[in-house]
Amino acid sequence: MNALLSTSATSPAERAIALAQETLDIEAAAILGLKTRVGPAFAETVNRVLALQGRVVVMGMGKSGHVGRKIAATLASTGTPAFFVHPGEASHGDLGMILPADLVLAISNSGESEEMGAILPLIKRLGATLVAMTGNPNSTMAQHADLWLDTAVDKEACPLNLAPTASTTAQLALGDALAVALLDARGFRAEDFARSHPGGALGRKLLTHVADVMRSREAVPRVQPQASFSELMREMSSKGLGATAVVDDDGRVLGIFTDGDLRRLVEQGVDLRARTAREVMHPDPCTIAQHALAVDAADIMERKRVTSVLVVDEANRLCGVVNSNDLMRAKVI
Repeated sequence: MNALLSTSATSPAERAIALAQETLDIEAAAILGLKTRVGPAFAETVNRVLALQGRVVVMGMGKSGHVGRKIAATLASTGTPAFFVHPGEASHGDLGMILPADLVLAISNSGESEEMGAILPLIKRLGATLVAMTGNPNSTMAQHADLWLDTAVDKEACPLNLAPTASTTAQLALGDALAVALLDARGFRAEDFARSHPGGALGRKLLTHVADVMRSREAVPRVQPQASFSELMREMSSKGLGATAVVDDDGRVLGIFTDGDLRRLVEQGVDLRARTAREVMHPDPCTIAQHALAVDAADIMERKRVTSVLVVDEANRLCGVVNSNDLMRAKVI
């Protein structure tokens, strides 16, 4: 039994803190202990996964099963097709989910899970590659496996040395190491990660393009250079963006006029009634391509201190406008 439990000199709070600290020490030692045991079998597992025509099927019972679900999810989100199959359900039909081209990653600290033991011969007969992640090299699971990944720990963090604690931490860490080695070998990028996480903040930033959020067609304020100042103001007011593009007969962008430009001209005492759009516009406005990332439009707005950016095609023809409010609604910013 843990020595801390037999100590009565400490208060309940001190006792809880001491146990927490010892738990973290034990689990940290368990992970560090794996470093010297990650070797050729780990590298070969990576090679076999990379060469797979099928998927990685992760299996495990109890707490190892919970760890297995997380490992499968991490693999799948980092470029390695993977899913979890419950060993108990596998004996009742779910074994049909495993194909000869798959690799089965079986997880068990003891390597003697009854449910796993019942299906190991069937997995081997099927022809799927079997990788055992276990702390017992002499176990039934390790003996059936094509490759054995050592996750042995000196002791559990549980004071009774019974509840899976350090052992499951070691399994989880080795699963993460496998996922990281695979994503590196695949040249997996942030953009690839975003594609499997479209609902997250990273996904929105790396997958949302300007064309997805911009205003187009009749919603885009535009006037020609000869338009009167009153026409220009009506266009700005009707489209509600506080700005309007100035374009030529072919739709090419010549300039922009904004609320800020209006304020500056009024402060200067300029008589605007006789002015045309060309005379009051700001030439060389901020523009962006519609296939650019929306986050790039946000970056332009921040650097240039503007709230709208004109969207143009390769010939500098106006095809839309994106506003800071559009980006906020799309949760890009």
